[in-house]
Amino acid sequence: MRPDAPTDLLRLPAGIDLDAARLIDRLQRDLPLNDRPFADVAAELQMSEPQVIDQLGRLLGSGVLTRFGPLYHIERAGGQFILAALQVPDERYAEVTQQVNALPEVAHNYRRDHALNMWFVVAAETPEAAWAACDQIEAATGLPVHAFPKEREYFVGLYLPLLSAAPGVAAVPPRATPAPAPQPTTLTDFDRQLIAATQAGMPLVPRPYEAVAAVLGATSAAVRARLGELLAAGVVRRIAAVPNHYRLGYVANGMSVWDVDDSDVDRLGALIGSQPAVSHCYRRPRKAGVWRYNLFAMLHGHTREEVLAQAEQVAALLGPARRAHDVLFSSAILKKTGLRLRQPIA
Repeated sequence: MRPDAPTDLLRLPAGIDLDAARLIDRLQRDLPLNDRPFADVAAELQMSEPQVIDQLGRLLGSGVLTRFGPLYHIERAGGQFILAALQVPDERYAEVTQQVNALPEVAHNYRRDHALNMWFVVAAETPEAAWAACDQIEAATGLPVHAFPKEREYFVGLYLPLLSAAPGVAAVPPRATPAPAPQPTTLTDFDRQLIAATQAGMPLVPRPYEAVAAVLGATSAAVRARLGELLAAGVVRRIAAVPNHYRLGYVANGMSVWDVDDSDVDRLGALIGSQPAVSHCYRRPRKAGVWRYNLFAMLHGHTREEVLAQAEQVAALLGPARRAHDVLFSSAILKKTGLRLRQPIA
């Protein structure tokens, strides 16, 4: 730790020093759309550009970060995300994990402590392709796929800080009220090429947008301009680092699910989505005889006790509107790649 480091910092996980923690906190927010964005980040953190690029490469290589690049919200381009669950026998868990993860449409997959013990997200450019992927999984595994497509989004903004306020450390981003969803953007051939070139991550070079442009036969200015437009349209949520929760010390990650009256769920969802502990909040459908919950809120903490305390705060806010709830803790990350277009256009 540097001699000028503050003494009231939160304890850092093993293998993460102060400079790495400052970079992780900063890059969870965004990457500037400038010609040399890593130089801009380096200036903010009082580091050098090569230090930032080298440190970022090490964090990705060691699994502290799972991805770094544009985070695509394909529903803003007419696509669909579907959260789905399987009840997998223990003796088949490894086999079914391989079968599910083999599909490029599966963007995330987690093991959770529940009878429905495998929860994954399907992401595709069209609703038809998303539902076809669910059908493929059901056919391949021989297990019923319980699908819970998003009906409304109240908040999405995962940010897992390592440091308290300190010189050169980004503060926790303010939580803004979600803006009304704009009309879906129609992806052009160039957009699909851009997604294909960046969906696995940004190049770790001084001029990453220029490197992407070279692949596309375009200019850096054109790439940056289009990414800016896609950010404004919500097709790209942000260009940022995605952390491995566990490696940052957030070993308790609970999907809290709530049974509230359908007539009041939107008001309650907006309320719960505004809480600092909540990283994602959605309305999803019930499933008769299988699933009674219609409000989902992700909670993260360093211990299960911390997450359960957060859930109690949510319960207090819901008051008598809460008819039942549960917290499904994740016990393993099975896949975490984000959107992958099945057939990138050359």
